[in-house]
Amino acid sequence: MADGGVVRRVGNGGSTAFWAPGSQVLWRYRENAGERFHIARPVTVVRDDEEVLAVWLAPGTECVKPVLADGTPVHVEPLQSRYTKPRSVQRDRWFGTGVLKLARPGEPWSVWLFWEPGWQFKNWYVNLEEPLTRWEGGVDSEDYFLDISVNPDRTWDWRDEDEFAQAQRDGLMGAELAERVRAAGRDAVAVIKAWGPPYSQGWQHWRPDPSWAVPLLPEDWDRTSVHASP
Repeated sequence: MADGGVVRRVGNGGSTAFWAPGSQVLWRYRENAGERFHIARPVTVVRDDEEVLAVWLAPGTECVKPVLADGTPVHVEPLQSRYTKPRSVQRDRWFGTGVLKLARPGEPWSVWLFWEPGWQFKNWYVNLEEPLTRWEGGVDSEDYFLDISVNPDRTWDWRDEDEFAQAQRDGLMGAELAERVRAAGRDAVAVIKAWGPPYSQGWQHWRPDPSWAVPLLPEDWDRTSVHASP
């Protein structure tokens, strides 16, 4: 899917391919109890280098999201059976304002920026996840349920702790992984308290290039690919 240029930076012992600004790639998540992809979002690359991958999820983008087998939205299902009922996926569109996603290489979370209509900045959202792995068409990860919301006034709150606990009860996450996720969360909070990157970098003032087209969802959005290093 990547239709932009590729920039190569030479590091110790080899080269690393980065996507040029304006490239269109996929941001995907695997199921927590399998290898299938159940979330796929076409995004436009804002910046990609040794420090950060920044991508823009534009309003109206066609995406893939998980649903229950009968088409019921996942969030409607009671928590006690949300992760045990059979599931499928469906195509849908990202409505509302867009999302800027930021991920530092090897870090077990990404930071998402949300705005209200009229570009009124709303909040940062820390999505705890498996460090992104890159492939020729995008990046893949696995979501770890637990999240952190960060407000413009620098206050923050844990989010989805109930889902994190339920996922463990339902066998989607073992005790060892759960502790690693908690540790990653504590590390993420330390960055928030220190007001380090990306919070200190002014990303909330960023705006997308008006010439960018909304990326299309490819038919082979769930294809298996050879991954590069995180």
